[in-house]
Amino acid sequence: MKTLYTGGTFDLFHAGHVNFLKRCSELADKVVVSLNSDDFVYQYKGVGPVISYEHRFCVLNACRYVDNVVMNSGGFDSKPSILKVKPDIIAVGDDWKNKDYCKQMMFTESWLKLNSIILIYIPYTKGVSSTKIKACINE
Repeated sequence: MKTLYTGGTFDLFHAGHVNFLKRCSELADKVVVSLNSDDFVYQYKGVGPVISYEHRFCVLNACRYVDNVVMNSGGFDSKPSILKVKPDIIAVGDDWKNKDYCKQMMFTESWLKLNSIILIYIPYTKGVSSTKIKACINE
């Protein structure tokens, strides 16, 4: 049984999130989402999410492509949350392909290899994002 781990904020849940999670579910038997807390989102982005942690948790937990939702317990260091889940795969949107995702998550390629985890980039749904939705609302 393969377990896939992904993390994020999933604010203003939209079709891009659904497409991403659907693809995750096609790659593994179990999909676990590590959901960022409101405090962490504020620390990372300088602004909090529009939707509270509890409500984002509820929406993700109801998504048929998600088997379990856990809190990102390590904040900037994702390793504690990852080690709790013990995934075979970590999935991230391919918008991270040209960025240093490993550095952002505070692990290395060798740490992934040591823990028998593969990192997969999933195509990003173009034209939709929580940032774009917020911009449209603000107009």
